[in-house]
Amino acid sequence: MFWEDKKDENGPFTVPDDVVDMVYNISCRSVPLEHAYSFSSAVRDALGWIDQEPQAGIHLIHGAESGNGWIRPDQGADEVLHLSRRSRIMLRVPRHRIEDAHALTGRTLDIDGHTLEVGAARVKLFATLSTQFARYVVVPEGIEQDDEDAFMAYGAEQLRAIGISVRKLLCGRTHVIRHPDGDLFTRSMMLADLEVEEAVLLQQQGIGDYKKIGCGLFIPHKGIKAVHEITADRKSAV
Repeated sequence: MFWEDKKDENGPFTVPDDVVDMVYNISCRSVPLEHAYSFSSAVRDALGWIDQEPQAGIHLIHGAESGNGWIRPDQGADEVLHLSRRSRIMLRVPRHRIEDAHALTGRTLDIDGHTLEVGAARVKLFATLSTQFARYVVVPEGIEQDDEDAFMAYGAEQLRAIGISVRKLLCGRTHVIRHPDGDLFTRSMMLADLEVEEAVLLQQQGIGDYKKIGCGLFIPHKGIKAVHEITADRKSAV
C-alpha cells in the first residue's frame, strides 16, 4: 500500500468532454454473472467501430449487491445476476463517437440466452472526485495473482506513465474473467488524493489491457478512508 500526506485542494476546474460515459436505459431481467465476454461481443457486434478506439471501454453490468433476500454471488459459471428496473449499461467513448454510440439504442442483445433491450442513452461527464476505483485490472503475466506488492508496483508504474502521481493506492479482491483465449486474472484497484485533473485523466485513459471487457476502467468512489480502516481491522484480526 502506498500512502502519502494529502495535498492542497485545487481551484475551479472544467471537466472536458474529450471522453465520456454513455449511460443507457435497459430492459433486462437477468444476465449471467460471468457475462464479460458475451456482453462485450454483443456490443462490439452492434458497434463495429469500438475496437478501433483505444479510449473506448465497455463497463460490465454490476447490479445490486443484494435485494429481497438475494445476495450477489462472487463467481460461478452458472450463477445469474438479477437486474432491477433501475439497472443501466455504460460505454466509455471518445467525443467524436458519441453520435455513433446512440446507434445501440433500440438494439436487442443476446447475452448467452438472456435478452437485453437497449433504450435511450445520455452523456455523462467524468466526476472529479479524488478517489477512483476499478473493479477489474488484469494482473499481467509474470506477476502472481496473490502478490499484492508486485501488482501495486505494476499499477504505480502504469499510472506514472500516463502522468498520474501515486499518493494512495490500494488493491482489493481478486476475480477471474472467463475468456476463450484463457482466463484473465484480475484485482480491484483504488486510488485516492488525486488532483481533479488526474481524476479525469485516469478515467479517460484507464490502465492495462482488455478495456473492451470492462478491465482497467475507473469510476468515482466516495472515499478511501473506510476501505483503509476495514483493511487495517482485517489485518489486526489475523
